[in-house]
Amino acid sequence: MTDFVIPVLTGLGAGLSLIVAIGAQNAFVLRQGLRTEHVAWVVTVCAVSDAVLIVAGVAGIGVLIQAAPGLLTVTRYAGAAFLLGYAALAARRVWNRQSMTTRAAGDRAGLGAVLATCLALTWLNPHVYLDTVILLGSIANSHPEPDRWLIGAGAVAGSVAWFTALGFGARLLSPLFARPIAWRLLDALIAVVMTVLAVTLLLGT
Repeated sequence: MTDFVIPVLTGLGAGLSLIVAIGAQNAFVLRQGLRTEHVAWVVTVCAVSDAVLIVAGVAGIGVLIQAAPGLLTVTRYAGAAFLLGYAALAARRVWNRQSMTTRAAGDRAGLGAVLATCLALTWLNPHVYLDTVILLGSIANSHPEPDRWLIGAGAVAGSVAWFTALGFGARLLSPLFARPIAWRLLDALIAVVMTVLAVTLLLGT
């Protein structure tokens, strides 16, 4: 029993340590959760995307990514451009009073637009390949079979738990975000986070 639990807990801890930090994807999931807008879809896309990346890392795909630095470079610039655009939209919302409620009339985005944004924030971030595929994959592959797959399973479980808690737990903050100033501060924070991440990508750090 211990032989099974330890690798799973190792993967759970490693996965959570990489995913819990404030980032573009987490900020987006939080905002959708607060708006109660397509939350189940957003959580599912994020969790499934992470699972695919984790499995790829455990399977050794990280070696191929390291051998194709040009692909990461293209992803880096595309991701930076997208993040800057999203930051601009968030900054504009800071000054747009009509967007400062959880469900402003006629302000709900369509499912297609939400999923497209969610996918872009996930797959156009080169850090997700460096952290999830290469780093987590390296941790898993430093262990023998079947432990490396148990570590991967633990990481996937951590990802599912985190996105579920973040997306559906955000509604607990709804009383706070009934105040327009709270939405203004959140969007200002999102704009700053997205801009910093974009600059980080452009500088290659």
